[in-house]
Amino acid sequence: MDGRKQPVRGLWIRGQRFYAQLRVEMDGKSVPRRVPLTTPGGAPCSTAAEAKAALERLKLRRTDDQLQVHDIRQAPYLRDFVPQYLEDVKTRKRPETYRKEVHVLNRWVSALGGRRLNAIRKADILDFRASRLKEGTNPRTANIDVIVLRQLLKYAFDQDRIGSLPTVGLSPLKAVARKREFVPPADIDRLISCALTASKNGRQVADYLMLLRYSGGREKEVLRLRWKDVDFDRNQLVIGADGLSKNHEARIVDLNGSLRDHLADMNGRRAPDSQWLFPSPQRGEKDEHAKTFRESLRLARKAAGMPSFGFHDLRHAFCSAAVMAGIDFMTVARWLGHKDGGMLIGKVYGHIADDHRKRQAAKLDFTTKEPPTA
Repeated sequence: MDGRKQPVRGLWIRGQRFYAQLRVEMDGKSVPRRVPLTTPGGAPCSTAAEAKAALERLKLRRTDDQLQVHDIRQAPYLRDFVPQYLEDVKTRKRPETYRKEVHVLNRWVSALGGRRLNAIRKADILDFRASRLKEGTNPRTANIDVIVLRQLLKYAFDQDRIGSLPTVGLSPLKAVARKREFVPPADIDRLISCALTASKNGRQVADYLMLLRYSGGREKEVLRLRWKDVDFDRNQLVIGADGLSKNHEARIVDLNGSLRDHLADMNGRRAPDSQWLFPSPQRGEKDEHAKTFRESLRLARKAAGMPSFGFHDLRHAFCSAAVMAGIDFMTVARWLGHKDGGMLIGKVYGHIADDHRKRQAAKLDFTTKEPPTA
C-alpha cells in the first residue's frame, strides 16, 4: 500500500521480502515475472518506499529495453551454483588446479553456501578472510581463497546471474614470500646420493632431482617430459610441449654439459616400453608418467638432514648457477619460461651476481712487478 493506503500496482510482499510483478519479453514472448526488489547497492529492499523506488527503476529499464537476466531472475544460492561452475571449468583447468579450487570452494560453501550470489557482500569476504588468518593461514593462501571466489563470481557475472561483483576494489593482503637461501652444491649432491637408497625407486628419483637441477624445470612439467622432447642433434630440451606448462607455452632449454651428459646416461637406461623420461612404476599395461616423487623426496631429505628442501629449490639452484656463470638475465629467463625479459631474475638473484662480480674483481692484481727479462 502507498501512503494513502492504496495498492501499488505491481508491488507485492511475501514474508519480509518485496517483489515486483511485471511482464517482460523473454524468447519473443511477453510473460509475467516476479522479481525480487533490491536497493541500488544490491541489498533486499527493507521498506515499502525502497521497494517502490526499485519497482520504478525496473519499469524504466524495461521501457529502455535494458532489463538483464539477473534483473528478472533470482540469483542462485552459492551452494547450488558451485557444482555448475566446477562442471563447466573442469576441462579448462589442470587437474591439480581443479582439485585445489574444489577444496577452496568447499570452504566458501561452508561459510556462505546459504547466500544467494547477489547477496554476498565485500564485508562477508573480509570476514571470511579474517577467519582464515585467525586459523593460522598465511596471507598468500588467504589471497588465493579470495581469487578462487572472484573467478566464480566473475563467471556468474558473465552468465548474467548477478549484476555486480563484490570483489571490486578489494585489495589483497600483503604477503611476504619465503626467502630461499642459497643451497651449496655439495648439499644438493648429498641429497641426490641419499635419494638413491632412501626409497625403492631411488634411481629414478635421483635422475629426476638431477634433471631439475640441470634444466631449471618445474616439478610437474619435468614429470611430463617425453623422449621426443629431447633433441640431441640440436642440443635442446623442449619443456611444455604438451601445452600444460605454467604459461601454456613450450620453451627451449639449451643443453649445458651436465644436462646433456645426464640425459644421455638416462637414455642408455630408458624403459623400452615407455615414451616418458619418468614412467610411472605402477603404469601396468598403460604408458603413464609418474605422478609425484614427493614421498620419496621426504625420505631423501630425512636421510640427508635437509628437512625444508623442496623441488623448487633445484630451480633456484639452476638459476643461481647460471647467474654466477655470468649468463645474461634475458637468456636465463628464456630457459626458465619467464616473460619479463629477466626482470625477476635480476630482482631475486641480483645480489648473487653482485657478489660474484666482486669476487672476480678481487682477483685482479695491478701491483708493480718486475718486467719480464728478454
